[in-house]
Amino acid sequence: MSSLKDIKSEIEKYAKESNLTELQIIEKLKKHYFNKKLNDNLKLYKKGQKKVSDITKDLKISPRKFYGILKTKNIEFKKYNKE
Repeated sequence: MSSLKDIKSEIEKYAKESNLTELQIIEKLKKHYFNKKLNDNLKLYKKGQKKVSDITKDLKISPRKFYGILKTKNIEFKKYNKE
């Protein structure tokens, strides 16, 4: 519990030094760690070691959003018809 207090105090201290609120800092941290985890998963996806379903469960995003990310990063993927 003391480590959580340390994190809270560091965020509050950083918020006072910068012109950001605590929530803005947390959102930036969330984006940073999401992108970090996404890039790790994309490396495994490119090598064929991880499936889309596993990645979407891990990142807690929809497959459609994941395919959108692949499209924006110009990573090839196979499209399947539901017919």
